[in-house]
Amino acid sequence: MMIKFDNSRTHTLACALCASLPLVFGATATAQHGQIRAWGDNGAGQCDVPDPNSDFIAIAGGGESGYAFSLGLRADGSIVAWGDNYAGQCDVPDPNTDFVAVAGGGWHSLGLKSDASIVAWGNNDLGQCNVPDPNTDFVALAGGWGHNLGLKTDGSIVAWGYNSHGQSNVPDPNTDFVAVAGGYSHSLGLKSDGSIVAWGRNDYGQCNVPAPNTDFVAFAGGAWHSLGLKSDGSIVTWGNNTSGQCNVPDPNAGFVAVAGGAWYSLGLKADGSIVAWGDNQHGQCNVPDPNEGYVSVSAGPYHTLGLKFHILPTGACCHGDGCIVATEADCTLADGIYMGDESDCDTVTCPESCPADLTGDGVVDINDVFEMLGMWGPCV
Repeated sequence: MMIKFDNSRTHTLACALCASLPLVFGATATAQHGQIRAWGDNGAGQCDVPDPNSDFIAIAGGGESGYAFSLGLRADGSIVAWGDNYAGQCDVPDPNTDFVAVAGGGWHSLGLKSDASIVAWGNNDLGQCNVPDPNTDFVALAGGWGHNLGLKTDGSIVAWGYNSHGQSNVPDPNTDFVAVAGGYSHSLGLKSDGSIVAWGRNDYGQCNVPAPNTDFVAFAGGAWHSLGLKSDGSIVTWGNNTSGQCNVPDPNAGFVAVAGGAWYSLGLKADGSIVAWGDNQHGQCNVPDPNEGYVSVSAGPYHTLGLKFHILPTGACCHGDGCIVATEADCTLADGIYMGDESDCDTVTCPESCPADLTGDGVVDINDVFEMLGMWGPCV
């Protein structure tokens, strides 16, 4: 029983922006550390984030009960995978570079490249790793248990793999889509007008989008339920509710992203906190403290992933006869003297310059001798 399948990029209507988010994060990676927190079922090590746990810009969970795995996309365009590897779903193909988005399926994984092509690996007994030709012009992707969805630049959706319930049969008109999401055996597409189209398995009503089907800005598929985020920050849910996964806790406001697991649901608040509800037999709804600083959330069958971005503090950096505001790491790289977090050049007193301190690092040492020797030579 799988799920994940939504990815953090579906929290906006602009699919072009969705596809470019990793590039934006990557550009500011020196000032931020993207760390992953994982909790819930850890029977296959799916919550054991590999070291170094930094520089991640996107997350995805996948798997089935007892065979779950996790994926993290780094700012350098590489993918890290961990957890169950029964079908090679954690063996990212070479070259592991230039990825801009990631998604997890049942026993397979997907990555979107910067050239708009999709790479798929892992279990392929249902053709879920056979990306249809032409493998070009994709801007977003999503995985179901045995099927996948890719969004094209022209607003159409391509679906492939398992099709037992018609989950790969995109309804007409196959146009004007801006985001995709997958459930166990159902699929969802968000239209540019804010409406959601759902198709595939519907035995629990997971494809019956409640009225009014308007003003949606994001969505997610769980195993047999679905979630939609409205423009006012509220969440609408439908489908199977045997574990309360469709009972959004009060206050149902201030949400900016959603994700669906097997029998539980997740919502990310604008203040960076995560709200989880529904089945909690593995602690997948117990968000660790401190519940803050999250920018993305994703779900596997019974485990949860949250991505945190910590903005490094800046302070005054005395360098030579001047002062700049920088992080401690950047100050060190510039051979400066870091004067403390949250300080600025208007309030600190930098050490007076020393004529013998030729390198400007505030210390007279052998490096200054080398600097002086380097100055020797013929005058021209």
